[in-house]
Amino acid sequence: MARLIKVNFRGIETKEFLQGTTLEEISDSFKKYYNYPILIGKINNHLTELTHEVESNCDIDFLDRSSEEGQRVNAHSLQFLLILATKKVLGYETDIQIENSLDNGVYCEVTGSAIDKPILKKIEEKMKEIINLDLKYTKVSVSRMDAIEFFKRKKRLDKVNMLKYISNSFVNLYRLDDVYDYFFSELAQSTNDLSNFKLTYIKNNGFVLSYPTTSNPETTLNYIHKPMVHNTFYNYTAWARTVGISNASDLNKIVSLGKYNDVIRLAETHYEQQLAIIAHQIYENKENIKLVLLAGPSSSGKTTTAKKLGIYLQSKGFKTNYISIDDYFKELDETPKDENGEYDFESIEALDLELFNKHLVKLLAGEKVLMPEYNFVLGKKEYKKRYLQLEKNDILIIEGLHGLNDKLTSSIKRKNKFKVFICPYTQINIDNHNYVHTSDTRKLRRIIRDSKTRGKSTSDTLKMWRRIHEGEMKNIFPFQSDIDAIINSALVYEIGVLKTYVEPLLFSVNEKDEMYPEAIRLINLLRNFLTIPSDDIPRDSVLREFIGKSGFDT
Repeated sequence: MARLIKVNFRGIETKEFLQGTTLEEISDSFKKYYNYPILIGKINNHLTELTHEVESNCDIDFLDRSSEEGQRVNAHSLQFLLILATKKVLGYETDIQIENSLDNGVYCEVTGSAIDKPILKKIEEKMKEIINLDLKYTKVSVSRMDAIEFFKRKKRLDKVNMLKYISNSFVNLYRLDDVYDYFFSELAQSTNDLSNFKLTYIKNNGFVLSYPTTSNPETTLNYIHKPMVHNTFYNYTAWARTVGISNASDLNKIVSLGKYNDVIRLAETHYEQQLAIIAHQIYENKENIKLVLLAGPSSSGKTTTAKKLGIYLQSKGFKTNYISIDDYFKELDETPKDENGEYDFESIEALDLELFNKHLVKLLAGEKVLMPEYNFVLGKKEYKKRYLQLEKNDILIIEGLHGLNDKLTSSIKRKNKFKVFICPYTQINIDNHNYVHTSDTRKLRRIIRDSKTRGKSTSDTLKMWRRIHEGEMKNIFPFQSDIDAIINSALVYEIGVLKTYVEPLLFSVNEKDEMYPEAIRLINLLRNFLTIPSDDIPRDSVLREFIGKSGFDT
């Protein structure tokens, strides 16, 4: 006879259920707390799919698409749905390649068949049809060797090669209708839980699958095409393929053969070429450009890139000067506060814009200016007899959060500015259906740097990330449309290097910590990559900004 077990929901309610009751059945008692379909559960802080049968007393929680974990489950479930629908419309020899994050979704390409807008519309209709059929996502645990043999028969060499470098004896595959696949994430219970998505055709068999995000869980926003961003991803993917790296297994093979130094040199050269091109663009318009404004999301490598770009400009005959926006914060008692009553240093209104623009005008007029230095301990600007005066061929490099916002430099004409957006647009993926999100690369970089230089725990950094992302969505990404150049600071080899530094830090997150599931997700991500030693990484590499021993450290 089954006994009763107690489940404690978020410390709000405790209820009794029969032993062996599934999480899905238990979730029915707590749906009133959610605005969207429940996609995944937590048992004692471990992400657990809704099919799981609960056998003992436990703490539970449930997640919908408004949470980061729920949004991820929603996204991957939709991607599998897309793969199935495409096969049903175009034939089972057709496949989808999920390339990279783009706007509020992912950029995909169809392989094995040609598509256009009408065909994409048919795929979209087929996805909706499958949603209405309420098909179940079924997880199946199989031996790794059996999975390899299965994917060999299906001619899915990306899966075969990926599984070669996983040490697990067993792996989890998912089945939807008659298609089996491997996904680096838990999936939803049913297609009926996936009610919101859009497909947008771009060109050359490419399109975007968009879905709700944590910042806008209510509905799927229309895709906004940013050609420069898309082309940066596309070009880097094409470049990586020319050097033989499309997925993690390609990099792992190179590492296993001891040839990773070649990849390091190629990746560093590719990054350097971007700086050379931008320096030439600025030189070609040297009569007008007086300010180089560099901005990008957290852990993009802005500091190193600003300094290296300065060197390239000097090689063109410019004299470069740097201004730190941080020195222009308002006095503490004038700083705006957020909705929680805390000082909002990420707001552009936290900067003394009037003084900053006044100084810019004087500097570009050739006047000598006494520069401020912000004392963060005292919360005020100080003046220590540090003067700056520009000559004819001088150029100002300004790096900071609000660099792309014209409000920061409202006194300067647009023709006198050169705006650069920087971000590590990660190219390398686990396999054709599992991509590495750009924010994961930045997150791993940030964890290492925060631990090394700021004394922050891994849990602290992970807890901050959502607020960091919200600030980026407000202060950086909206200004991508008015830029002159993009620097992709991703290095195709870097996850193998980051793994050495960040994996122990991730293991430090306590099992009861709210960030534990995210730490485990990142650990599992890193398991798909072999480690790469950092000894041969150049001292001026952008990666040194995070792992240490940078030649630009003062």
